[in-house]
Amino acid sequence: MPESVPVRCPACRRAHLYSAPVYPCACGAPTAPRLDPATEAAVSAHRAWDDEWLTVPCAVCGRRNQWPRPELGCPCGTVLRVPVTTAPEPSAGPLTEAAPGSRGTPEQAPAAPGSRGTPAGPDAGKAAAARRPAFQPRAIRTARDAVTAAALYLRWLGYRGIRRADRRPPNGVGLAARDLLAQVDPTVRPAALRDVECLWLTAMTESASCVYFSLAGYTDAARTRAASLGVPLFVLDLAGAPRPMNDPAEALHGEGAPAPGTEARDRRT
Repeated sequence: MPESVPVRCPACRRAHLYSAPVYPCACGAPTAPRLDPATEAAVSAHRAWDDEWLTVPCAVCGRRNQWPRPELGCPCGTVLRVPVTTAPEPSAGPLTEAAPGSRGTPEQAPAAPGSRGTPAGPDAGKAAAARRPAFQPRAIRTARDAVTAAALYLRWLGYRGIRRADRRPPNGVGLAARDLLAQVDPTVRPAALRDVECLWLTAMTESASCVYFSLAGYTDAARTRAASLGVPLFVLDLAGAPRPMNDPAEALHGEGAPAPGTEARDRRT
């Protein structure tokens, strides 16, 4: 069961019972931050992207995952940051049994192509997809929730080092990972052809692939252009689950993130 602690809003003094969110580690084990019942919740007034994430070690495999910091929205309108404690470092456990020559570090994705029990080559993506746990969505109530849902999905696909993109897109929020640019559009209008083309052009200048997430879907022209450019299109439902809208998105959902540098090499050949 998720850990629960009492939380009192310092603005209106209303009492709440807060349950820690549970997220799936790459190994499939549920992970959750350890809440601190002895510390008062603080009002979250100023937001910074780096402060929105918390490192939570998996008690099973030892990986140090990054998940959103626990927050609670009080009915009075105050957003509370729920305090957490520093969890002890878990034992190495299964990581010590990595195949010879593999590093087995916490940041390494599980069963990467070429490691023990995983075929290398064309079938590597399908084999990795078969071992991924089911994606656990996070409900979308705000624009920030949409960005968080997209970031969690990209992490589930196997992308690491997800951060704010250096370039701000014309609409929505840009995310970046190694060899990838993503755009999250939380507006109520369908993404247009120009939105897709701008994302694709920006990705090309950075020798990266790209993916688009939208809450309101896409115009017919945008979908046609994305198909010709090979841009994966996803629609985020209010439950936080991305739904593939074209063939490139279906392929990405099924195969997951490519091996680091693979797409960059393909673009040079």
